[in-house]
Amino acid sequence: MAQVRVTVDGVQYADDVEPRTLLVHYLRERLGKTGTLVGCDTSNCGACTVHLNGQSVKSCSVLAVQADGAEVTTIEGIARDGKLHPMQEAFNECHALQCGYCTPGMIMQAIDLLGDNPDPNEQEVREGIEGNLCRCTGYQNIVRAVQSAAAKMKPGVAADTQAPVSVAGGGE
Repeated sequence: MAQVRVTVDGVQYADDVEPRTLLVHYLRERLGKTGTLVGCDTSNCGACTVHLNGQSVKSCSVLAVQADGAEVTTIEGIARDGKLHPMQEAFNECHALQCGYCTPGMIMQAIDLLGDNPDPNEQEVREGIEGNLCRCTGYQNIVRAVQSAAAKMKPGVAADTQAPVSVAGGGE
């Protein structure tokens, strides 16, 4: 077992984990962050995308021990005070989902994209989300949602996804 200390959605956790445990499984099975989905387990689909120290990563390609000391933000952690994140609102308003399976990872990737490029054109959005697959839509509404959120968000808002920190124990 290896000790891992991580802050997830503003809450600090300290746990013993098997060194081979993937971050996606730690988040879902140990912490109950089931909005982070397991899609392909090969890092192809992006359904498991989270923010690790402010950058989007596919959590099926990161070991939990690699996140030791890091800050992780999941789809559950981006809403504030009961209000959806502007990207979540835009996905809803623009009907940018069908089955919804890719949506959490797509939203997390899109937030990271706007952190780097606060006003992307259609091609830049498509390139920015190309590592996240949607098998239901033609991406038109997803692109529209990202651009709608960009219009509503000020630069720097996307990077501010950390809540006040409280402490929780989850060790065995």
